[in-house]
Amino acid sequence: MPVLKKIAIQDFRNIVFQELSFSPNINCVSGNNGVGKTNLMDAVWYLSMTKSAITPSDKFNFRHGTEAFAISGTYDMGGGPLTRFSVQVDSKGEKKIRRDDKPYSRVADHIGVLPIVMVSPSDTSLVSESGDDRRRFVNSVLSQMDREYLSAIQQYNRLLFQRNRMLKDGVSDESLLSVFDERMDGFAAVVSSARERFVADLQPIVSERYATLSGGRETVSITYQSDLRKGSLVDLLKANREKDKILGYTNSGPQRDDFIFKMDGYPIRRCGSQGQQKSFLVSLKFAQYEIMKSRYGFPPALLLDDVFDKLDMGRIGNLLGMVAGNDYGQIFITDSNKVRMAGIVDNLTTDRAYFEADGGEFKEVKDA
Repeated sequence: MPVLKKIAIQDFRNIVFQELSFSPNINCVSGNNGVGKTNLMDAVWYLSMTKSAITPSDKFNFRHGTEAFAISGTYDMGGGPLTRFSVQVDSKGEKKIRRDDKPYSRVADHIGVLPIVMVSPSDTSLVSESGDDRRRFVNSVLSQMDREYLSAIQQYNRLLFQRNRMLKDGVSDESLLSVFDERMDGFAAVVSSARERFVADLQPIVSERYATLSGGRETVSITYQSDLRKGSLVDLLKANREKDKILGYTNSGPQRDDFIFKMDGYPIRRCGSQGQQKSFLVSLKFAQYEIMKSRYGFPPALLLDDVFDKLDMGRIGNLLGMVAGNDYGQIFITDSNKVRMAGIVDNLTTDRAYFEADGGEFKEVKDA
C-alpha cells in the first residue's frame, strides 16, 4: 500500500516552496478559505494522476509570475526502500514524470501506481453540470484500475478527434470515414462494457453508503445511458453519417454517454437539497473507494477536502462512523473549522498530524 511520507512543492498555485512530512494514518489541514488548503490536496492528487483535480489546464497551476512548477513525493510502497515520484511542468506544456529519477516512457504507465480518491466541493459539478463531468469522473476511476480501459479511451478519443476534424473540414470520402468507424468500434465496445460493469458494481454500494449517511430517509440510484445500447458503434455511425456531415462532428458514441443520478426516482439535481446532494456525492466517492480497494487489494489514499461543509451533525457522525468502521489507508482532511475537525479526528485515532495553512504556507502543529 503506497503511503506518502513526504512531499515537496514548488511554485504550484499559491505555494512558493513547501516540504511536509505526513502521518501514515490521518493528516488534518486547517485554515481560512482561500489560503491554500485545497492546493495542497491538489498537489497530492497531481502526484497520482499527473493532472489537477480542479482544472483541466496546467496554465492555471503555475504560481503567478512563474513559468514552471514541480511536485515530488517520497512513498513507502510496502516493503523495501522508499520510492520517489516527481512531476515537473513548464509553461511550454512539457511534462516530465519520474520514478526514482527515471523518466516514464509513457505517462499512462504511472496512472494507477498510486491509487487515490478525492472528495471535494468541486464534486457538485457531477450533479449540476453536463455529462462531461460525469464521464471525466468515471474515466479517472476506471483508468486507475483498468489499463485496457485507459488504452481504449485514449485511442478512441484520438480517432474521434481526427474524425471530427475531417467532418468539420468537409471531407466526404466514404471509404475513409468507414475505416475510422471500424477502428473506433472496437475501442468503443471496450469503453462501454467497462462503464456498464462499473455502474453495476457502483449502484448497490452507493445505495448502502447513502442509507448510512442519511439514516435511510431516501433511496438513490445510478443509471448508465449509452448510444451503444442501440447497437454497435459502426452501425450507429453508418446510420448517422449524413447528420454528422451536416453538423460537422460525430453524434454517436461513448463521448455522449451519461450517468443519471436519481433520488426517490427523481433527478437529484432538481429535487435534492444541498445536504442531500452532498451526501450522495460523498456516498459516490466512498463507493469508488470500496471498489478500488477491492480491485487493488489495499486501500487507496483518501482526500477529504472541506467534506463537512453542508452536512448536518447527524450526517457528519454517520460519515465518520463509515471511516472509523473500515480498513482505511492514509487520509488527508481539510476544514476551515480546526476545532470541529480536531474534535472529530481525536475521537477516531491518536495517530494523526495537524497542519495550519496561511497564504500558501503550512506548518505542523502539535495540537489543533
